[in-house]
Amino acid sequence: MFSRAKTTLVDADHALPGRDSDPFQRSDEHVVLGTPVVTDEVPDGHEVAIFGLGCFWGAEEIYWQKKGVWSTSVGYAGGHTGHPSYEEVCSGRTGHTEAVRIVFDPAVVSFADLVKVFFEVHDPTQGMRQGNDVGTQYRSAIYYTSPEQEQVARDLTKVYGDELARRRLGDITTEIRPAAETPYYYAEEAHQQYLAKNPFGYRCHANTGVRFPATH
Repeated sequence: MFSRAKTTLVDADHALPGRDSDPFQRSDEHVVLGTPVVTDEVPDGHEVAIFGLGCFWGAEEIYWQKKGVWSTSVGYAGGHTGHPSYEEVCSGRTGHTEAVRIVFDPAVVSFADLVKVFFEVHDPTQGMRQGNDVGTQYRSAIYYTSPEQEQVARDLTKVYGDELARRRLGDITTEIRPAAETPYYYAEEAHQQYLAKNPFGYRCHANTGVRFPATH
């Protein structure tokens, strides 16, 4: 049976208090791409995309392989607790998702292409879980960084949702929120590019098996 505490989203009044500053040390360089891991400043002409799609180890690996992606990191988004630890996020008492933050060149790969990958590589109908991973930190989420990203996210969510409905595979539970609503906190060094450092490590790729429909 699922623990109610793990699958009920905590509110701000009951979240852990957290910290005022970042207590964690990280490498300066992405071990796969050779670019910065902490990318509070991004190159001219680049954009940021932030997704929650289950365990962030496997999510980051998928995106760092995409042409046009300049850097990736894993972290915590959409919650209340300041600078949380991995253990705190996994307790369900911070309100965060495990998230991947992607810095990309839209001249090479569009935000729409990244969203289509997002829907294909996880199951957006599962609510507070992905496969055997149960908890609010595994919920499906898109945190948009511009009005244009919001429109794309909502349009493509409808397209994929209609396709899942046609196949009777359930309703999409993906939350779509502005990234600016809550800070993105970089996860600890051990989690950054985890599967490059641990190639036989855990990957959770629950998905519907449905390719994103062709759009015009």
